[in-house]
Amino acid sequence: MSRVLVTGSAGRLGRSVVSTLAAAGHEVIGVDRAPGTPPEAAVTLPADLTDTGETFEVLARFRPESVIHLAAIATPFSVPESVIFKVNTQLAYNVCSASVALGVPGVVVASSPTVMGYGAPGGWTPAYLPIDEQHPVRPWNAYNLSKVTAEETMKAYARAGTTKLAAVRPCFVIPPEEWAGAPTQSGHTVRERLDRPELGGVSLFNYIDSRDAAEMIAVLSEALPDLPNGEVFFAGAADALARKPLADLLPQVVPGTETLAAGLTGTSPAFSTAKAQRLLGWQPKRSWRTELKDVT
Repeated sequence: MSRVLVTGSAGRLGRSVVSTLAAAGHEVIGVDRAPGTPPEAAVTLPADLTDTGETFEVLARFRPESVIHLAAIATPFSVPESVIFKVNTQLAYNVCSASVALGVPGVVVASSPTVMGYGAPGGWTPAYLPIDEQHPVRPWNAYNLSKVTAEETMKAYARAGTTKLAAVRPCFVIPPEEWAGAPTQSGHTVRERLDRPELGGVSLFNYIDSRDAAEMIAVLSEALPDLPNGEVFFAGAADALARKPLADLLPQVVPGTETLAAGLTGTSPAFSTAKAQRLLGWQPKRSWRTELKDVT
């Protein structure tokens, strides 16, 4: 098939991306300073992609047909704000600039639904629900500001060259081990997130199985030649990570959304993946109702 370079290959999403691409027959080059890249990767490299020269060296050495850029400090407030912004923006800039300069045909950059700005200390309400890619972004911390910057970096390079680029905003990523009870990136379990709506409500009860997200990224990477350059896509589950309809739950955690959330009945999520379904033919396959062990 083709050679694909995956940055952040040892992360909760990166592991599934490596496995999914390898299973499809691609030669995967995993780049991550942390251990944990799946053995399906043909090569695993502990490179520091915040270093511009090192980034160029890695891409020049392997000459991939595609780059999937997932590497980032993925948890808001986990380190000083200045570090999060510096690292995440430098990573996006280095990967995009090196890919375009070296003629990589396709690049997918990971962003985040947090660019919407939910959870802002001064209050936040969406412009409409469900939220789609046209909703205005309202970053308020270093993490979501770094992701807006990564998207804009991707778009700038999409305007500047022949490389086809896109960004994906994966919802709260849950890999298989977390369905089995391992702590999520927020420190609590998936079951606790369901039992305590204030936990999941912070991110509007969004989530996606890491394997679904990986499959979406693989499809997006393959579709890049036929897409307008610089597109952005949400990737989320087909339902909300909640036991009650969001029409009932959202107003409890996001005051002022009573009218906006009224249409989110049944299992409807707060984020729309209609664009990915329309342009990529992708739909999520997994739900917490099928993946969580001993659902009650």
